[in-house]
Amino acid sequence: MRTEPGFWGKKWRQLAVAAVGLGLAGCNVSASENNAAAPNASQLGPAPTDTAAPTATPLPDSLALTPVAPLPALPDSVRQAVRLLHKQLGPEAAALRPEVMERACVGYLALRHEGRIQQGGVLAVADMDLPSSEKRLWVLDLRRGQVLHHSHVAHGRGSGKLRARRFSNTIKSACTALGFYRTQDTYGGKHGLSRRLRGLDARQNDNALRRYVVLHAADYVSRQHLQRHGQAGYSRGCPALPPDQYRAIINSMPEGACLLLAGPGLESKWLDGAAAARQLATRGWR
Repeated sequence: MRTEPGFWGKKWRQLAVAAVGLGLAGCNVSASENNAAAPNASQLGPAPTDTAAPTATPLPDSLALTPVAPLPALPDSVRQAVRLLHKQLGPEAAALRPEVMERACVGYLALRHEGRIQQGGVLAVADMDLPSSEKRLWVLDLRRGQVLHHSHVAHGRGSGKLRARRFSNTIKSACTALGFYRTQDTYGGKHGLSRRLRGLDARQNDNALRRYVVLHAADYVSRQHLQRHGQAGYSRGCPALPPDQYRAIINSMPEGACLLLAGPGLESKWLDGAAAARQLATRGWR
C-alpha cells in the first residue's frame, strides 16, 4: 500500500500531542513559516511498522514543559492563601500551573507592599512556557477569586516558534522578556487601542518602554490564524492579543496593574516571600 509523504510524521505528532495532554491533538500544522518549529518525524523517532498505536510514545522536547520548583522559604500563610485562591478560580484556571501562579501572586504582593503597583486586586499572568497554541494568559480578580479573561497571547519571533525558548531584554532582539510589568497609559496606535508596559525587573525586562513592548491586538492571534496554522504567529516582543478580546483585556488591566510574563529562567527580586506575607497580613489581596 502506498503511503502519502509525511503520513507517519503527522500521525506520530498527533500521538505525542495527545500524550502530553495540552489539547493540541486537533491542531492542523500548517506548512507556513509560522509553524516551522513543529516537531517532525525525525525528532519523534522512526515511524512504526504497523498501524497499531504504540504502547508508549516518547514526548517530544518541544512539548515537555520546564519544571517549576515551589518557592523556597515561602511562609505558610502565603502558600495556603495562593492555594485557596487557585481553587476558587475554578476550571478556567486549571491549566494555570500552581507554581507559576504562586510566583505571580508573591510578586504581586511584594510589589504592592513596595508601592510599585497601584491598582490592587487585578493580576495578569502569562505562562510563556506553554505553546502558543494554548490559551496561556489569565487576568484574575484576586478579591473575588474569578478569572476575568483567559486568552491566547503571542511571544516574540526571536523567542522561538511553537514554544518560546529564548528570552531577552535587548533592543531589536524581537524576543519576549520575562518578569513583572506595571501597566501604563493607553494610546491609539496602528493596532488600535494599546497599553504601554513598564518592566520592573532590572536587566531582565526594564527596556520594555524603549523597546515599545505593549499590549495590542494582532491578526496572528486570531481564531482564524490559530485554526489555519495550529498556533499563534509572532510579535516583535509584545504580548499580542486576540482581536476579539484585546479591548476587554486591556480595559480590565488599568494603569498601575500587575502583569507577569513567566517562563524558564525567570528571576526576580520581587519573589520575596517575607514582603508578600506582610502585605497579605495587612491588606489581603487589595
